[in-house]
Amino acid sequence: MRLGGQVFIADKNPESWSQALIAAGFRATTCPVNRDEELPQLQDYVREAEKLDIIISEVGAWSNPISKDETEKQSAIAHCITRLQLAEEIGARCCVNIAGSRGTKWDGPHPDNFSDETFELIVDTARQIIDDVNPSRTVFALEMMPWIFPDSADSYLQLIEAIDRPAFGVHFDPVNIICSPRTYYRNGDLIRDFIHRLGPYIRNCHAKDVLLQDKLTAHFDEVIPGQGMLDYVVFLKELNKLHPDTPLIIEHLHTNEEYAQAAGFIRSVASRLGISL
Repeated sequence: MRLGGQVFIADKNPESWSQALIAAGFRATTCPVNRDEELPQLQDYVREAEKLDIIISEVGAWSNPISKDETEKQSAIAHCITRLQLAEEIGARCCVNIAGSRGTKWDGPHPDNFSDETFELIVDTARQIIDDVNPSRTVFALEMMPWIFPDSADSYLQLIEAIDRPAFGVHFDPVNIICSPRTYYRNGDLIRDFIHRLGPYIRNCHAKDVLLQDKLTAHFDEVIPGQGMLDYVVFLKELNKLHPDTPLIIEHLHTNEEYAQAAGFIRSVASRLGISL
Protein backbone atom coordinates (compact mmCIF):
# COMPACT_ATOMS: atom_id res chain seq x y z
CA MET A 1 0.00 0.00 0.00
CA ARG A 2 1.00 3.64 -0.29
CA LEU A 3 0.65 6.02 2.65
CA GLY A 4 -0.48 9.47 1.62
CA GLY A 5 -1.85 12.76 2.82
CA GLN A 6 -1.92 16.45 2.11
CA VAL A 7 0.72 19.13 2.53
CA PHE A 8 0.27 22.83 3.31
CA ILE A 9 2.56 25.17 1.34
CA ALA A 10 2.65 28.96 1.38
CA ASP A 11 3.85 29.26 -2.23
CA LYS A 12 2.26 26.25 -3.91
CA ASN A 13 3.34 25.20 -7.37
CA PRO A 14 3.85 21.77 -8.96
CA GLU A 15 7.48 21.46 -7.88
CA SER A 16 7.07 22.77 -4.32
CA TRP A 17 4.01 20.56 -3.89
CA SER A 18 5.73 17.38 -5.06
CA GLN A 19 8.87 18.09 -3.04
CA ALA A 20 6.80 18.70 0.10
CA LEU A 21 5.07 15.34 -0.40
CA ILE A 22 8.43 13.59 -0.75
CA ALA A 23 9.72 15.36 2.37
CA ALA A 24 6.63 14.16 4.25
CA GLY A 25 7.28 10.60 3.04
CA PHE A 26 3.97 10.40 1.16
CA ARG A 27 3.71 8.22 -1.94
CA ALA A 28 0.08 9.10 -2.63
CA THR A 29 -2.09 12.18 -2.32
CA THR A 30 -5.41 13.69 -3.32
CA CYS A 31 -5.92 15.75 -6.47
CA PRO A 32 -3.81 18.92 -6.12
CA VAL A 33 -6.21 21.02 -8.21
CA ASN A 34 -9.74 21.80 -7.10
CA ARG A 35 -10.54 25.30 -8.34
CA ASP A 36 -11.21 26.12 -11.99
CA GLU A 37 -8.47 28.74 -12.06
CA GLU A 38 -5.93 26.04 -11.12
CA LEU A 39 -6.84 23.70 -13.99
CA PRO A 40 -4.31 25.10 -16.49
CA GLN A 41 -1.54 23.83 -14.17
CA LEU A 42 -3.02 20.38 -13.70
CA GLN A 43 -0.81 18.54 -16.17
CA ASP A 44 2.28 20.14 -14.61
CA TYR A 45 1.23 18.68 -11.26
CA VAL A 46 0.57 15.29 -12.84
CA ARG A 47 3.99 15.24 -14.51
CA GLU A 48 5.71 16.11 -11.22
CA ALA A 49 3.80 13.33 -9.46
CA GLU A 50 4.68 10.78 -12.13
CA LYS A 51 8.33 11.81 -12.07
CA LEU A 52 8.52 11.17 -8.32
CA ASP A 53 6.26 8.08 -8.32
CA ILE A 54 3.43 9.75 -6.41
CA ILE A 55 -0.07 8.39 -7.07
CA ILE A 56 -3.12 10.64 -7.26
CA SER A 57 -5.47 8.63 -5.08
CA GLU A 58 -8.73 10.46 -5.55
CA VAL A 59 -10.54 13.34 -7.16
CA GLY A 60 -13.27 14.58 -4.85
CA ALA A 61 -16.75 15.25 -6.25
CA TRP A 62 -18.32 16.35 -2.97
CA SER A 63 -21.96 17.28 -3.67
CA ASN A 64 -25.53 16.03 -3.30
CA PRO A 65 -26.67 14.27 -6.49
CA ILE A 66 -29.79 12.86 -4.79
CA SER A 67 -31.05 16.16 -3.39
CA LYS A 68 -34.81 16.74 -3.31
CA ASP A 69 -34.06 20.16 -4.78
CA GLU A 70 -33.97 19.49 -8.52
CA THR A 71 -31.63 22.38 -9.29
CA GLU A 72 -29.13 21.25 -6.66
CA LYS A 73 -29.45 17.65 -7.82
CA GLN A 74 -28.73 18.40 -11.48
CA SER A 75 -25.87 20.72 -10.57
CA ALA A 76 -24.35 17.98 -8.39
CA ILE A 77 -24.69 15.33 -11.10
CA ALA A 78 -22.98 17.66 -13.57
CA HIS A 79 -20.22 18.29 -11.03
CA CYS A 80 -19.70 14.55 -10.49
CA ILE A 81 -19.46 14.00 -14.24
CA THR A 82 -16.89 16.77 -14.60
CA ARG A 83 -14.83 15.43 -11.70
CA LEU A 84 -15.00 11.85 -13.00
CA GLN A 85 -13.78 13.12 -16.37
CA LEU A 86 -10.91 14.84 -14.57
CA ALA A 87 -10.04 11.66 -12.66
CA GLU A 88 -10.02 9.74 -15.93
CA GLU A 89 -7.81 12.37 -17.58
CA ILE A 90 -5.13 12.20 -14.90
CA GLY A 91 -5.46 8.48 -14.11
CA ALA A 92 -6.51 8.94 -10.50
CA ARG A 93 -7.38 5.80 -8.59
CA CYS A 94 -10.97 6.99 -8.18
CA CYS A 95 -13.42 9.85 -8.27
CA VAL A 96 -15.18 9.83 -4.92
CA ASN A 97 -18.34 11.34 -3.49
CA ILE A 98 -20.78 10.29 -0.83
CA ALA A 99 -24.20 9.19 -2.05
CA GLY A 100 -25.65 12.47 -0.72
CA SER A 101 -28.76 12.97 1.38
CA ARG A 102 -32.50 13.47 1.00
CA GLY A 103 -32.25 16.20 3.64
CA THR A 104 -31.29 19.84 3.30
CA LYS A 105 -27.71 19.18 4.47
CA TRP A 106 -25.82 17.49 1.63
CA ASP A 107 -24.02 15.06 3.96
CA GLY A 108 -26.54 14.86 6.79
CA PRO A 109 -29.09 12.35 8.13
CA HIS A 110 -32.71 12.18 6.99
CA PRO A 111 -35.57 9.71 7.58
CA ASP A 112 -35.75 8.89 3.85
CA ASN A 113 -32.06 8.07 3.44
CA PHE A 114 -32.54 4.33 3.97
CA SER A 115 -35.67 3.88 1.90
CA ASP A 116 -35.88 1.55 -1.09
CA GLU A 117 -36.59 4.60 -3.26
CA THR A 118 -33.37 6.27 -2.13
CA PHE A 119 -31.39 3.12 -2.87
CA GLU A 120 -32.78 3.06 -6.41
CA LEU A 121 -32.08 6.77 -6.81
CA ILE A 122 -28.44 6.21 -5.84
CA VAL A 123 -28.21 3.38 -8.36
CA ASP A 124 -29.71 5.45 -11.18
CA THR A 125 -27.54 8.47 -10.36
CA ALA A 126 -24.31 6.45 -10.23
CA ARG A 127 -25.15 4.81 -13.56
CA GLN A 128 -25.85 8.19 -15.14
CA ILE A 129 -22.53 9.62 -13.97
CA ILE A 130 -20.52 6.57 -15.03
CA ASP A 131 -22.25 6.14 -18.39
CA ASP A 132 -21.71 9.78 -19.32
CA VAL A 133 -17.93 9.40 -18.90
CA ASN A 134 -17.40 5.67 -19.54
CA PRO A 135 -14.02 5.70 -17.77
CA SER A 136 -11.36 3.06 -18.32
CA ARG A 137 -8.51 4.36 -16.12
CA THR A 138 -10.46 5.29 -13.02
CA VAL A 139 -13.70 4.43 -11.20
CA PHE A 140 -16.54 6.27 -9.53
CA ALA A 141 -16.80 5.34 -5.84
CA LEU A 142 -19.00 6.25 -2.88
CA GLU A 143 -17.49 6.92 0.52
CA MET A 144 -19.46 5.16 3.22
CA MET A 145 -21.45 7.20 5.70
CA PRO A 146 -23.34 6.20 8.87
CA TRP A 147 -26.67 7.54 7.62
CA ILE A 148 -26.87 6.77 3.89
CA PHE A 149 -26.10 3.86 1.59
CA PRO A 150 -23.48 2.42 1.46
CA ASP A 151 -23.16 2.03 5.22
CA SER A 152 -21.79 -1.53 5.41
CA ALA A 153 -20.18 -4.30 3.42
CA ASP A 154 -23.66 -5.69 2.73
CA SER A 155 -25.10 -2.48 1.29
CA TYR A 156 -21.93 -1.80 -0.71
CA LEU A 157 -22.15 -5.24 -2.30
CA GLN A 158 -25.84 -4.64 -3.04
CA LEU A 159 -24.95 -1.36 -4.77
CA ILE A 160 -22.19 -3.01 -6.82
CA GLU A 161 -24.65 -5.65 -8.03
CA ALA A 162 -27.44 -3.15 -8.71
CA ILE A 163 -25.30 -0.50 -10.45
CA ASP A 164 -23.70 -3.26 -12.53
CA ARG A 165 -20.89 -1.17 -14.01
CA PRO A 166 -17.18 -2.19 -14.01
CA ALA A 167 -16.33 1.48 -13.47
CA PHE A 168 -18.08 1.53 -10.09
CA GLY A 169 -15.48 0.91 -7.39
CA VAL A 170 -15.13 0.90 -3.62
CA HIS A 171 -13.76 3.54 -1.28
CA PHE A 172 -13.06 2.23 2.23
CA ASP A 173 -13.19 4.38 5.35
CA PRO A 174 -13.93 2.16 8.34
CA VAL A 175 -14.24 5.03 10.81
CA ASN A 176 -17.35 6.31 9.02
CA ILE A 177 -19.32 3.15 9.76
CA ILE A 178 -18.33 2.59 13.40
CA CYS A 179 -21.64 3.60 14.94
CA SER A 180 -22.09 1.41 18.00
CA PRO A 181 -19.97 0.49 21.02
CA ARG A 182 -20.09 -3.17 19.95
CA THR A 183 -18.61 -2.33 16.54
CA TYR A 184 -16.19 0.14 18.12
CA TYR A 185 -14.60 -2.49 20.35
CA ARG A 186 -14.68 -5.14 17.62
CA ASN A 187 -13.73 -2.95 14.65
CA GLY A 188 -10.97 -5.37 13.65
CA ASP A 189 -13.70 -7.88 12.76
CA LEU A 190 -15.50 -5.23 10.69
CA ILE A 191 -12.28 -4.44 8.79
CA ARG A 192 -11.44 -8.11 8.13
CA ASP A 193 -14.94 -8.83 6.88
CA PHE A 194 -15.11 -5.77 4.65
CA ILE A 195 -11.76 -6.34 2.96
CA HIS A 196 -12.38 -10.08 2.60
CA ARG A 197 -15.64 -9.42 0.76
CA LEU A 198 -14.85 -6.23 -1.13
CA GLY A 199 -11.06 -6.28 -1.49
CA PRO A 200 -11.00 -6.72 -5.29
CA TYR A 201 -13.09 -3.56 -5.72
CA ILE A 202 -11.21 -1.28 -3.27
CA ARG A 203 -9.43 1.59 -5.03
CA ASN A 204 -8.73 4.00 -2.18
CA CYS A 205 -8.85 4.17 1.63
CA HIS A 206 -8.92 6.90 4.27
CA ALA A 207 -6.90 6.88 7.47
CA LYS A 208 -8.27 8.48 10.61
CA ASP A 209 -9.34 7.28 14.05
CA VAL A 210 -12.40 7.13 16.28
CA LEU A 211 -12.91 7.68 20.02
CA LEU A 212 -16.00 6.68 22.01
CA GLN A 213 -16.94 9.22 24.68
CA ASP A 214 -18.36 8.19 28.05
CA LYS A 215 -21.61 10.12 27.84
CA LEU A 216 -25.12 9.14 26.83
CA THR A 217 -26.22 8.42 24.30
CA ALA A 218 -23.39 6.82 22.32
CA HIS A 219 -21.16 9.60 20.99
CA PHE A 220 -18.10 9.14 18.76
CA ASP A 221 -15.42 11.65 17.84
CA GLU A 222 -13.06 11.52 14.88
CA VAL A 223 -9.48 11.89 16.11
CA ILE A 224 -5.91 11.74 14.80
CA PRO A 225 -4.67 8.21 14.07
CA GLY A 226 -3.24 6.79 17.27
CA GLN A 227 -5.58 8.68 19.58
CA GLY A 228 -8.57 6.38 19.19
CA MET A 229 -9.48 2.71 19.02
CA LEU A 230 -9.29 1.86 15.32
CA ASP A 231 -7.38 -1.42 15.05
CA TYR A 232 -4.50 -0.29 12.87
CA VAL A 233 -2.74 -3.64 13.23
CA VAL A 234 -5.67 -5.36 11.51
CA PHE A 235 -6.25 -2.44 9.13
CA LEU A 236 -2.67 -2.46 7.81
CA LYS A 237 -2.44 -6.27 7.71
CA GLU A 238 -5.61 -6.52 5.65
CA LEU A 239 -4.76 -3.63 3.33
CA ASN A 240 -1.37 -5.23 2.74
CA LYS A 241 -3.20 -8.12 1.04
CA LEU A 242 -4.53 -5.78 -1.66
CA HIS A 243 -2.83 -4.29 -4.72
CA PRO A 244 0.50 -2.75 -3.65
CA ASP A 245 -0.52 0.65 -5.06
CA THR A 246 -3.66 0.87 -2.92
CA PRO A 247 -3.53 4.33 -1.28
CA LEU A 248 -4.14 4.92 2.41
CA ILE A 249 -4.81 8.65 2.69
CA ILE A 250 -4.65 10.48 6.01
CA GLU A 251 -7.36 13.13 6.02
CA HIS A 252 -9.17 15.91 7.90
CA LEU A 253 -6.08 17.32 9.61
CA HIS A 254 -5.17 20.99 9.61
CA THR A 255 -1.39 21.36 9.77
CA ASN A 256 1.72 19.67 8.44
CA GLU A 257 2.61 18.83 12.04
CA GLU A 258 -0.66 16.95 12.55
CA TYR A 259 -0.11 15.00 9.33
CA ALA A 260 3.43 14.16 10.47
CA GLN A 261 2.08 12.95 13.83
CA ALA A 262 -0.52 10.75 12.16
CA ALA A 263 1.95 9.39 9.62
CA GLY A 264 4.46 8.66 12.36
CA PHE A 265 1.94 6.56 14.24
CA ILE A 266 0.86 4.61 11.16
CA ARG A 267 4.49 4.02 10.13
CA SER A 268 5.33 2.78 13.62
CA VAL A 269 2.57 0.16 13.42
CA ALA A 270 3.61 -0.82 9.90
CA SER A 271 7.23 -1.15 10.98
CA ARG A 272 6.32 -3.55 13.77
CA LEU A 273 4.41 -5.62 11.23
CA GLY A 274 7.17 -5.53 8.61
CA ILE A 275 4.88 -3.73 6.16
CA SER A 276 6.25 -1.21 3.66
CA LEU A 277 4.35 2.00 3.10
